[in-house]
This record gives sequence, C-alpha cells and structure tokens, in this order.
Amino acid sequence: MTTAKERLLATLDGKETDRPPCICPGGMMNMVTVGLQDEIGVFFPEAHYDPEKMAALAKAVYDRGFFENYGVPFCMSVESEAMGAEVTIGRKDVEPHITGYAIFDVHDYKQVKPMDLESGRAKTVIEAIKILKTYDDGVPIVGNLVGPVSVASSVMDPVKYYKQLYKEKELSHAYMDFITNELIRFGLAQVEAGADVIAIADPSGTGEIMGPRSFDQYAVTYLEKLQKALQDAGARTIVHICGQMRSVYEQVAKISCNALSFDAVVPIKEARKNLPGRVVMGNVSTFAIELKDAERVRSLTRMCMNNGSNIIAPACGLGMGSPSENVRAVLETVREAGEAS
Repeated sequence: MTTAKERLLATLDGKETDRPPCICPGGMMNMVTVGLQDEIGVFFPEAHYDPEKMAALAKAVYDRGFFENYGVPFCMSVESEAMGAEVTIGRKDVEPHITGYAIFDVHDYKQVKPMDLESGRAKTVIEAIKILKTYDDGVPIVGNLVGPVSVASSVMDPVKYYKQLYKEKELSHAYMDFITNELIRFGLAQVEAGADVIAIADPSGTGEIMGPRSFDQYAVTYLEKLQKALQDAGARTIVHICGQMRSVYEQVAKISCNALSFDAVVPIKEARKNLPGRVVMGNVSTFAIELKDAERVRSLTRMCMNNGSNIIAPACGLGMGSPSENVRAVLETVREAGEAS
C-alpha cells in the first residue's frame, strides 16, 4: 500500500501515482482551525512557542482526517519577526501578523539582524519538525518559508520597498540577497531537522503588484536561488505565488521547483496549458471551505481533479472558522475518487 509520503514525493518527482495527494503545507497556508484546536485541546497562541504543542497540532491535521501531511509553522511571520519586525501574536482565532517594521529605507538594510535559529519561534519550528520526524509513520513533513519578496516587504515598510525596487536597484538586490541567504539558512535547518518538502509562499511577490520585469528581476531570481539551495540539500520544493499569472507565466516557468501552487483566481486548466510538464498544486477555494457547505466543497474538489491538478490543496490558508466537516470533505472526495478508479 502506498504511504502518504511515498505518494507525495513520487508526485513531486513527476511520477505516476494511484491518485493525487491531498495536502495543506502550513506556513502561509495554515491548516489549523479553531475547530481542530477544540478537538484536541491544544490552542494558539501557545502552540506558536511550544514545539510539543506545535507538533501535536500538526499531527492532528493528519490524524483527524484534514490532510495527508504534517506542516509547520502556522503563520507567515516567523522569519520577519526574527529579523526585527514587530509581531502581534494573535489569539485562538487569529494568526500572528506584522505590526511594525525593522527598517523604513533600503539604505538601512544592513541594520536588519540575521535570524537566530537557536531561540524564539524559529527554534520552535525546527524542534517541532524533529518531534514529527520521530513518528516515522509514512506521513510527509512539510517545512515552510515565506518567500523573499514577502519577507523583505514585511521587514521593511512595503510602500517604500516597492518604490525603491525601481529607484535603488543595486541596494535592493543587495537587500534581497541578504534576505534570501537568511531564508536559506532557516530552510536548511528545517531540512536537517527532518522536513521532506519545503513549501515557499510569496504572496507579496506577484506579477500584478510588481509588473513582469520586476517580477522577473526580483521575485523569480530570489525564489529560484532559495528553492535551488533546498533542492541541493535533498528536499523537494513547492512554490506558491498569489494573483493572476497571465502576464508572468513565462517568468514563472523559470522557477525549477518540484511543484507550482496558485490561488483560486488561476484556473488549473490555464496553468497546465501555460506550464506544460510541470507539477501543479491547488486550488480548492478557501472561501468555499469556510463559508459554503460540504457538498459545494466536494464539487470544487472534483473540479480541481478533473481539470488536472496533480496535488489537491486549498487555494490559500484556511479561514480559522472553517467547519471541520468542510475541511475533511476535500480529502474524503480525493480518497473516494481514488477508490473508484
């Protein structure tokens, strides 16, 4: 019998499998809901700081039939906080989020502090992965990184950041190189701890925000540098990019990750047509999972499968109020289709 880990890794390697994997990576694409916290009695925000509680929630995602993977952390602020941004840690029903910047001008990028992987929430993530690795139960462990543009525009005032990409190109590239090297260190630590896959989500690095030329110069260049370093260390990589892709498919194709993930505004058929031969992940509407009924979720999941998605996943992070029966409906539908084929 194929394990969840074998199925996911084979799919990421471009091989045929019995059915698509069904995952939710973590990080920006957090899969922990209020309902899941209530089910097992482990809660935010404590789980953001305690590796045993973080691992317990990640394990519950699989054990309670949500998805076929473990994934940590459960937000997209770990890296920025470690580099000096201010973070509000949130509540049981609110994820941590950035509330203050470390710098306000790219000229000051050398003031950004390197990540300390031996303390804080970065250490919690690494230790949680080590705990999950001990289970050795055929479940893939997905580590997570926020992409270079999103981290750079969280550590620094984003309005100024985007302007200076055009006006201060040399300094902007130096800043992006620093950010990317820090992300590589954090990603490699996750791989060393036991992560099989690293998912990189860069929601602020979109063609719509940056335009095709800057998207290519900054988002693509540094996403490729980051994911290539992780592949060289033995990890498979998934890159998630938000927004419409029509103007940047040519640039996206340069990112040589194992799978590309898109949100719900990108039709799977369109992505497959423009990215022939690539593994595509997605993209069941997270709005539907939270706000519609289970039958609607099942219908959207079947549509993703019929349209050729290689890995079934939510289009983005789940709403914290998503009903458990709706979340489970995604995986149940994938498994039922596999049994019927």
